[in-house]
Amino acid sequence: MLSINDLKNKMIVMVEGIPYQVLEVKHQHIGRGGSSVQTRLKNILTGQVYSRNFKPADTFGEADVEKRELTFLYGRRGEYVFVNPSNKSERFSVNEEKLGDSVQWLKPNSPIAAVFLEDKLVSITPPIKVDLLVTEAATGLRGDTVSGATKEVILETGAKIQVPLFVNEGDIVRVNTETGEYAERVTKG
Repeated sequence: MLSINDLKNKMIVMVEGIPYQVLEVKHQHIGRGGSSVQTRLKNILTGQVYSRNFKPADTFGEADVEKRELTFLYGRRGEYVFVNPSNKSERFSVNEEKLGDSVQWLKPNSPIAAVFLEDKLVSITPPIKVDLLVTEAATGLRGDTVSGATKEVILETGAKIQVPLFVNEGDIVRVNTETGEYAERVTKG
């Protein structure tokens, strides 16, 4: 059994018999009172996110999950299809609601880490950094670089991020998928 001190981000725990992924954990200490933990949890089965506070007496069961490497094939009409790289006939499809914000970093034929609960695909984790093509970018104003100015661009997957002014359409940029921030320009278009 796990206590409130064992909770960490992205951990999957069982609360009242239902699997939840921990999205955020904040420890709170209130004056003379006891400590508590404020969490944001995502129900893995339904995708619903809610906040809940736990006291030190609360305990959790660790979810019996299995992690596997899969390859993203394609997405169509809100359904995303993944395949086991060692067995191409083993395919899994997941709806967009269950995947959440992860879909904006999925590129065809890219590897991802998948979490299975009772042989059912419940969530995915894209690589921490992905290289994506800039499909739309406004031109930056020359001389406007003193303040580290940025502009919004649209990537090949449809994601919108802020980048430095020197990034143009056709460039390939590396993006941190955990924060959604620009990391570096890989190649100039």
